[in-house]
Amino acid sequence: MDGGYSTMGAKPYGAGKTAVMIGAGNVGRGFVGPAFAASGYETVFIDIDEALVKEINKRGEYPLRVFSPDGEVTETVVRGVRAVEAKDMSVASAEIARAEICATAVGVRAMPDIARLLAMGLAVRARTEGAGPLDTIVCENTLDAGAKLKEHVMDVLPSDFERAVEIMSGYPEAVIGRMVPVQTDEMKDGDPLRVCAEKYAFLPVDKAAFKGDIPQIEGMVPLDRFKYYVKRKLFVHNLGHAAIAYLGLLKGYEMVSDAAADPEIMFLASGAMRESAAALACENSGDASNLSRHVDNLLYRVSNRALKDTCLRVAADPVRKLGKQDRLIGAIENCADYGLPHVYIAAAAAAAALVLEKTWEGEGEIPSLSAVTGLEEDSGPYKLIMALGTAYSAATAKNGNAAAKNGDAVANNGDAAAKNGSTAISALCSRAVRLAGDITIL
Repeated sequence: MDGGYSTMGAKPYGAGKTAVMIGAGNVGRGFVGPAFAASGYETVFIDIDEALVKEINKRGEYPLRVFSPDGEVTETVVRGVRAVEAKDMSVASAEIARAEICATAVGVRAMPDIARLLAMGLAVRARTEGAGPLDTIVCENTLDAGAKLKEHVMDVLPSDFERAVEIMSGYPEAVIGRMVPVQTDEMKDGDPLRVCAEKYAFLPVDKAAFKGDIPQIEGMVPLDRFKYYVKRKLFVHNLGHAAIAYLGLLKGYEMVSDAAADPEIMFLASGAMRESAAALACENSGDASNLSRHVDNLLYRVSNRALKDTCLRVAADPVRKLGKQDRLIGAIENCADYGLPHVYIAAAAAAAALVLEKTWEGEGEIPSLSAVTGLEEDSGPYKLIMALGTAYSAATAKNGNAAAKNGDAVANNGDAAAKNGSTAISALCSRAVRLAGDITIL
């Protein structure tokens, strides 16, 4: 035993073509895992859910149901899979040590939690004769996810393994574009392992970050200048999705698809996406037409009712999503860097701040907008978000007072609340249009 890590339990390197998927949740079983399986890999899931692990091992397969926005439904069976509990560190790390490729999809907040497991696997691999490099595809929604995961791993790795692991381990980031919502009982349709997802199944990855040979994996597209594509995902896809969800919650919608069918919400969300796309086009001048098509395609895909994705799920964790480098404020600052307008993105940020205010369950007082976003109170973006939020709040208060006065709030509280949210979103939309100088819809 060296550095506290044992090679006991590790199978010989090269004994089978194996891919390890850390995280057997929506993205793991609904996207990356199936791509590994379709490419001829035995796919080993590592997860904390004991019941899920047992069911995967019992059957060795699971169904994947795919929905298109036009209503087409197909189902395939993902075969050649098994699973290991994450708490069984010796077995899980041995699987990592002998894998040809690895991937993570655990969520940004859980990245530090899997670092020790990865470190153990890499240390075992470093001591295994004939083992080559191991690349771990990082499927997490944050900028610099690969560098962050590597830092977490190196922080817990014993010093006598550092040089070897540094040489042999790569952390290429991926852009996760496929929408895989929380799996409801209705979606599972009697099968606890069934996963439902949209049809889109491309997996862009950072070509330059691989340490070993880049494997042939179905749907995987290695790209140069990858950081641009990460920003495009965060500042267009994630931005638009979040905008629809936050505005949808304020207007009383449960489903993302219903919010996406609302003309005012779609006007604000598409405006935000196009503002952000304009800034991204400044970084990549040849991509302007592709960005426009990308926005149109995303707006079409979020209308997919069969996914039954909820505004609550997409809007979860507004504190993180209002962070300075995340999808809302990061997109605003990217526009500001190029001197471009960002009114509609600010409207989405205002909606997120209002949802945070309405749903806060943390300790102490609700954090201030400046504390959450990192924006100075005298900055233009801060004042813009506040102005748009004030327009919504003023309309809410005015309509609420009128409803209370005429008894509507008592007689039909649900309808009154919905009407109140609708009126307030209209006020927010009108205010944004005036601030943007956009009179095309008036």
